[in-house]
Amino acid sequence: MNPESSPFSPGQPVPIEFFVGRIQEVERLRSMVEASLNKRLRVGFVSGERGIGKSSLVSFVRHLVARERDVAGCHVSLGGVRDLPEMIRRTFDRLLKDSIEKPWHSKVRDFFGQHVREVGLFGISVELSVSQQDLSMIAHEFVPSIRRLLDKLSGDRRALLLILDDINGLATSEEFANWLKSIVDEIATSQQGLALCLLVVGLEERRQELVAVQPSLARVFELIEIKPWSDQEVRDFYSHAFEASSAIVSAHDLDLMVRFTGGLPVLAHEIGDAVWRAAANTTITTAQVWTGIINAAEVVGRKLLEPQVFQALRSSRYRSILQKMADRPMELQFRRKDLIAKLTPDERNVMDNFLRRMKDLGAIVSDDQSGPGSYRFFNQLHALYFWMESQRVKRET
Repeated sequence: MNPESSPFSPGQPVPIEFFVGRIQEVERLRSMVEASLNKRLRVGFVSGERGIGKSSLVSFVRHLVARERDVAGCHVSLGGVRDLPEMIRRTFDRLLKDSIEKPWHSKVRDFFGQHVREVGLFGISVELSVSQQDLSMIAHEFVPSIRRLLDKLSGDRRALLLILDDINGLATSEEFANWLKSIVDEIATSQQGLALCLLVVGLEERRQELVAVQPSLARVFELIEIKPWSDQEVRDFYSHAFEASSAIVSAHDLDLMVRFTGGLPVLAHEIGDAVWRAAANTTITTAQVWTGIINAAEVVGRKLLEPQVFQALRSSRYRSILQKMADRPMELQFRRKDLIAKLTPDERNVMDNFLRRMKDLGAIVSDDQSGPGSYRFFNQLHALYFWMESQRVKRET
């Protein structure tokens, strides 16, 4: 089918119309925003493993509270940002750009005054032009600046939801961690309060790094951990997406897709899009579903597993162990003692180091339910890719 009409969006946050599940997390975040309407600051840390849907969740909540509670939302992607001034610049630039088509855009533009610069063909877009000196001053005066902005928006918006996403480069920044703590303290000790809900989004490791730099943040953050989808939520996602596009997939084939998704929205989009591309028409066959799953495994492997795993496991002995570990395409679990029986003496000498490295890379996890020395691949789709890679290597040797 036409790739352009695919209802799936690999590598991007889930479109609002295809958002499913997460009822408890949505309600928790909505209650935090609700508190901010009464000028009670709320600061949350939204965590979860890669591909779990953190950005999609906060994006959904942002649109929800904007519609329901007249809240201005600002979702800032901080990928590559490593210092506080650049974080401040991106945040205020995003506030300006997100207001362009809103009725209150003129108020936001007036707030930034001479710092607004028209860009693009015929000046149809804008950006914030602020010197480094001014950015440092804005960072220091962040709370009064947000208070003045909300005063400007009075009558149009009642509060601000500020989402700081992808903080990898800032997590070890003492300046950023101390800034977070300082704005919380400043608001807490003032008599005015502030209609602000601040959400920081990242891996749990990033929260721990922030806390290591500024221990007081441990009690500042309200923790919202995103868990994998249940099988039913994955099934609902696929059913809704295919039905919305008038495509037909059997219950058996939906179950097959659910099995390889493993509860990760990022894999659901990769598999769904690959199946869509493999289909000849809107009645999708089992063979086309399998083709899509195999193609998705290849895409995910190249995008995620090769950089994380294969480039890290440069040892030929490590590579050989991996090939023997993934010798069956549908086998998710394995035991250390069974793997040892397949290895050469040289491979046995490095096997425990190999297993530790694979766990550190997130490729495998301990399978405590199956007993000591048991492991499983993190996800069925990953297991399929490792098997495919092992078969490719065998053909080439």
